[in-house]
Amino acid sequence: MVNELSPERARQVLDMLTHGGAMDGINTSLALRLIPLASELGDDELVNRLLDHASVVAEDDIERGWARFEGMKVMKASANNMLVLAESAETMDLGNPLAAAVHHHVALLHMSDGALDEARAIATRSLRLREQLQDLNGMAYGLALLMAIAKKQNDFETAIALGTERLELVTKLGKHVVQMEAVAELAHCKATIGEFEASRELYNDSLEQAVELGSISGQLVARWGLADLAEIGEDYESAMLVLSDLLHVYMAEGLPAPQQVKKRIEALTQLKPSAQKGDEGSQ
Repeated sequence: MVNELSPERARQVLDMLTHGGAMDGINTSLALRLIPLASELGDDELVNRLLDHASVVAEDDIERGWARFEGMKVMKASANNMLVLAESAETMDLGNPLAAAVHHHVALLHMSDGALDEARAIATRSLRLREQLQDLNGMAYGLALLMAIAKKQNDFETAIALGTERLELVTKLGKHVVQMEAVAELAHCKATIGEFEASRELYNDSLEQAVELGSISGQLVARWGLADLAEIGEDYESAMLVLSDLLHVYMAEGLPAPQQVKKRIEALTQLKPSAQKGDEGSQ
């Protein structure tokens, strides 16, 4: 919701739903969904009101647990305190979705702190819960998190296995943008372990999807990766061409191109004559 609304429209929605006595008609689920919106607008007072309301109108322990979880995120509670909530949720009837969400968040906290073994173990627990629930969307998030952790641990074989499983899942779900991103992430992993041809094929696949979807960010990722591969092969002309094509995409959309793209093209322009001169001298 946050990404779909302009700040002005978001403010209107919040005012309509929360001003005066309007909040009395909001249930726990809606109150919790409005919290990120209020947080994005920097309205801390409304965030606290929504949290209090969500707890007060909660109809059972599960809803109270979700409200507590959201409050703990706002208060930046410790990972250990959150794990207590997760363990409690697992003892409740129908509490596994909450437990999985808490475990996932705790894994993110550990990853950001560099505690990668702990992050991996807890993220795996979250994924197992979501597998039991057949929560396919949640499983896709869990696989993405475990892949990110594996990459940070330089365990690229595991990252590729997880990324492949994730790609199959999001393809099945018809999540085209996520599919495009998943292909590019696999391409990066393949390049990291030296499988350059496989990486090139994947980046080209991701690029085709990005073009079909009209995703400029997707084209940026794919073309940047293809330029990396070209530079590894000392094919500076191809690297420059693929990035120049990216500049044309931005120009066609009337958007400013990222400075890093322009700087990289300039650097390649300087490299290219040197490379050619070296080739001539070796003849």
